[in-house]
Amino acid sequence: MKGLLNSAWTPFAVLAAGLLIGHTAAGQAERVTPLTSLGTPSTEFPTPDQHYAVLKRGGVTAVIVDNAAVDDGVLPGHRAGYSGVASLTHAARPENVFVPTYAGLNFEHIHDGTTQDRTVLFEPRHAEMQLRRVDEYTVDLYQPPTPHYGLESCHRYRLLGDGTIEMTFECIPRRAAFRNGYIGLFWASYIRQPESLDIHFRGSLADEPEETGWVRGVTPSHGVLATHLAQGDHRRFTRAEDFPLSLVFSRSNHRFHEPWYFGVSHGMALAFLFRSADQPRLTQSPSGGGRGNPAWDFQYLIPDYRVDKRYQMIMRAQYLPFESNDQVAEATAENRSALQPAAD
Repeated sequence: MKGLLNSAWTPFAVLAAGLLIGHTAAGQAERVTPLTSLGTPSTEFPTPDQHYAVLKRGGVTAVIVDNAAVDDGVLPGHRAGYSGVASLTHAARPENVFVPTYAGLNFEHIHDGTTQDRTVLFEPRHAEMQLRRVDEYTVDLYQPPTPHYGLESCHRYRLLGDGTIEMTFECIPRRAAFRNGYIGLFWASYIRQPESLDIHFRGSLADEPEETGWVRGVTPSHGVLATHLAQGDHRRFTRAEDFPLSLVFSRSNHRFHEPWYFGVSHGMALAFLFRSADQPRLTQSPSGGGRGNPAWDFQYLIPDYRVDKRYQMIMRAQYLPFESNDQVAEATAENRSALQPAAD
């Protein structure tokens, strides 16, 4: 895919450099080039001294953490269970954009639409996770097959030259444990006291086929009008009537026409950029991180999964000073373009 900058080709990546057969989110077979250390034995990596790694580049500092608790000068009071980007700061704003006790780009849920207890619903928080320092700008978070669903996964967080975080997620279902035939995956970013709880994307009302401009995504309460689908996303996923994760299937009245969105906090924009082929769903909560702390989230769903096949999702998070919606669109254009396949 033209322009993808996730090029941390280390000995670990070279071990997996052969092409594996995978499936897109639509279930159509395609070749997936492994980009993380998924499948590489942990003995290939030195034992880290800490549960986090600090990445600095392009005026941005990102602290990547596994799902252990940390309480030191770098991550004071960080709670167990919140892996991902524990802290994200910028030369223009040295304060952490995320709630310090939680995280951003946090792997929160594995589900299949069935009702489970909270330990299973939040399995990524509780299952073993290993931090693997790949190079100066790259960290992997590897999770062996989880106890309930048996999903083996790896996140690669790479800080690009302009300070953008590229997150590559790869997973392999090791058991036929997903009873409704699909894998549901959910990431959360808990934002610390922004002036506005809302998000912004290019789209329209659900019944309008043509894009009408900027949409301000507003959800009145947690789990109400929470998830925005792409205009062409007509997929339906079976779920229990009492499925407790209200954010996952609560559809809004809008559809996005370009696979990205952003929110604004203290004069900075945080933009979440996706590949169209991954068919993301954009989700928000006005209070996911506590009162005044919204969650700006996204989902990746894999229908018709196959055991022992590798699946891959790639997105980017770009943190930059905010001037206007159009300015953010212009500033993110290169990264957004890089995530899409090259034209024929």
